Amino acid sequence: MVVTGRLVAVAAAAAAAVALLAPSWIGVLAATVLILVLAVTDRLLAARPDEVALHRPELSVLRLGASVEVELSVTDTGQRRLRGLIWDDWPASAGATEREHRISVPVSGRIRLYTTLTPAYRGDRAAGPVTLRLFGPLGLAGHQFHRTVPARVRALPPFRSERLLAAKVKRLQHLEGRNLADLRGQGTEFDSFREYVPGDDVRTIDWRATARATDVLVRTWRPERNRQVLMLLDTGRISAGRVGEGTRLETAIEAALLLGSLAAAGGDMVGLLAYDREVRAEVRTGIGRGIQPKLMHALAGVTPALVDTDAEGLVRAAIQRARRRGLIVWFTSLDGAAVTENLLPVLPVLAERHRVLIVSVTDPGIAAAAAERGNLAELYRAAAAESRIAEQAVLQESLRRRGIAVVAAAGADLPAALADEYLELKQSGAL
Repeated sequence: MVVTGRLVAVAAAAAAAVALLAPSWIGVLAATVLILVLAVTDRLLAARPDEVALHRPELSVLRLGASVEVELSVTDTGQRRLRGLIWDDWPASAGATEREHRISVPVSGRIRLYTTLTPAYRGDRAAGPVTLRLFGPLGLAGHQFHRTVPARVRALPPFRSERLLAAKVKRLQHLEGRNLADLRGQGTEFDSFREYVPGDDVRTIDWRATARATDVLVRTWRPERNRQVLMLLDTGRISAGRVGEGTRLETAIEAALLLGSLAAAGGDMVGLLAYDREVRAEVRTGIGRGIQPKLMHALAGVTPALVDTDAEGLVRAAIQRARRRGLIVWFTSLDGAAVTENLLPVLPVLAERHRVLIVSVTDPGIAAAAAERGNLAELYRAAAAESRIAEQAVLQESLRRRGIAVVAAAGADLPAALADEYLELKQSGAL
């Protein structure tokens, strides 16, 4: 049984009355009995736990940085009015506010309570038990119990680079209408015929179609469609490195979401595999607008694992999932040791079967340190930064000589740079 401040106030008033009117043990006993009777009676008149029905949606979804109101409905299924307090418990990382609610529900009535959540991190947050304190009609005493009402709130990646998607898709649609003179290359797909105009490449003339027509006809082409784009997300310890205000993994997720949405708009099959020593998240290759929410839900709970990535295992997993030739986009780091020991031994196997694109997040602090040379300490830092920049340039050139494209940019610039590289591959027919 729980008591309220109202019962304490009644007890104080009774003590004052006894002291003034009947200062004796009999008066004390009588006041005590009266208070106990009131408390027990009020407790017995309170609603029972089985007369309360609680319900709320099992899953609430929002993007990181936004807020969502989670509804909790309270229904009185008994013959007594529900009076009391409700405490809606959520973990601290869910950023819950307004968790305590005072309720008064009529018989057979229902009310809806709302708790505002602003998660601080990506992923799922599970709700704790709901605590109820129900009091009698006098509000003196009652009882407390807990009820488990399963619920989760899922914070998806913020996808701030979505603002770039419309412009990139428009550019992709523009590429769809270009002619053979601009797009000719191995792997381009035939689109239609049109009349020859001065300035067209004579190699585009289709002589068989011209023989059946009255005008000279040329072939027009469009970028390849229905190609497979598999994104490999390295979630090992290197992905936990801080770059600017976030981690390498956060930036890679932003770039992967933009690339996946753009590739789906271009008619390609998009898939994703997050891996370190085992599969952390996977999205099977598919086409359509539905790929973006699939990627966001799959990546919501992915966090860096403090282990070295098994590069051979990742390549095996990629080959198993990408049977036919396509574009493999590998999000990783271009640190010297990581490339020499992990990437270079396994990349030839992957490059034999697919077009490989390495995507790396660079630290803008290194470029800033290389530009600051005001004193001796800054000069030493600038020398170290220049050495690091030169090392990465050598590694990138080594990879390019092996036929592997590289996109390396600072965190905020990486999504746009990767999208532009994809459009260049589309335009050149390299997929």
